[in-house]
Amino acid sequence: MWSDVLIIIVAAIAGAIAAVTGFGIGSLLTPVLALQVETRLAVAAVSIPHVVGTALRLWLLQGRVDRRVLWSFGLTSAAGGLTGAMLHSWASNRWLTAVFGALLLFAAASEVTGLARRMRFQGSVAWIAGAISGLLGGLVGNQGGIRSAALLGFDLPKQTFVGTATAIGLSVDGARMPVYLAMQHDEIWAIWPWVALATVGVTIGTVLGSRVLVRIPEVWFRRVLAVVLAILGGAMLVRAMQP
Repeated sequence: MWSDVLIIIVAAIAGAIAAVTGFGIGSLLTPVLALQVETRLAVAAVSIPHVVGTALRLWLLQGRVDRRVLWSFGLTSAAGGLTGAMLHSWASNRWLTAVFGALLLFAAASEVTGLARRMRFQGSVAWIAGAISGLLGGLVGNQGGIRSAALLGFDLPKQTFVGTATAIGLSVDGARMPVYLAMQHDEIWAIWPWVALATVGVTIGTVLGSRVLVRIPEVWFRRVLAVVLAILGGAMLVRAMQP
């Protein structure tokens, strides 16, 4: 019962944050679900509410996308996502849990220190970052932070930035989700109530976030996000170290 409540609340928060920042669903929802099931299954299962929330967010943004960036940076991200999803089935759950926890702690530390706002990727480095972000998205379900840092190098307006990041995230979902469903459909179906709750929560959060969170000072929700990421990242690392 409490697991159901936690999942739908976190899913709604994740959807709301992603509606403003362009990422956050996988970063927040995957570790929460991973506290209930193995990490590999959590990554695959969260791809379903992730693609629903991402598609809805893109529709709400009314197509504000830089197509030049989408067809270059986005293609390398999608290729990385497909590669990561194929490697996903070979990775051990303890390894995935440890990597995911470390990524969350790094994201939290980057927010606290201001590193996340100072990172800029240019030229070929940006394309490599796109491939890496997609790879991480397919492998451990956490790609948004690196993708956003790379996109900062293109100096896109805010609405276009979020729209382009969302469209690229959707391309990564399109590359990785069929692989997850083909390899783990039975396991995903076994936890369909949690997947359904997460999808409902993300949908509600995305709609509300597009209207409400834009009025909240950016510094405050970024601080809250950093704290939540640190807590979840620490929990994942503790779990990975357990026998």
